[in-house]
Amino acid sequence: MKKFKRIPALLAALCLAVSLVPAAAADGETAEETTDGTIVTASAFTDVAESDYFFAPVEWAVANGVTVGTSASEFSPDETCTRAQIITFLWRAVGAPEPATASSFTDVDSEQYYYKAVQWAHETGVDKSVETFSPDDPCTRAAVVEFLWLLAGSPAAAVETAFTDVTAESSYALAVAWAVEQGITTGVTETTFAPDDTCTRAQIVTFLYRAFA
Repeated sequence: MKKFKRIPALLAALCLAVSLVPAAAADGETAEETTDGTIVTASAFTDVAESDYFFAPVEWAVANGVTVGTSASEFSPDETCTRAQIITFLWRAVGAPEPATASSFTDVDSEQYYYKAVQWAHETGVDKSVETFSPDDPCTRAAVVEFLWLLAGSPAAAVETAFTDVTAESSYALAVAWAVEQGITTGVTETTFAPDDTCTRAQIVTFLYRAFA
């Protein structure tokens, strides 16, 4: 399976630059460090079992400072992931680069944890919002694959998907085809992708794990 690090060189460099230190408490989460300063692993979360499909993704996300738990003992895998959170996770996954310009979105305050992430996303074209970002809106399956696809440089997919709920005219059609081809995600059935379904924290870190790990 192809990974982001195998497509554009610039993105590869960013992926390799992911920080291995714990991220500061943010996105509504509490940094879960032990008293000696070491980062808590997925196995320490009471709501993440080794048998869960998202165990390895959570372990990877925490180890690489992409996200932390909602408390020292919980990851809250079933909680809905917001647009602010997914953009922040993406930003951290590429090393949390410093944006060059200030955000012009009327609904993004400079005091918010996701401020720099949104600036970065807008600068790089990962997010194409205009005037408002809607940080608290749930992140859909279509939105997350489109973010990832744009981050990768909008690459073409070898074949189109056969999903009946993803029309060729939709803004995310190419992103879905690419994400499926890369093994980042699949449809909810053989014929449907469910683009408007909202993503949970577990699903988001799984998508990112498959894309970056």
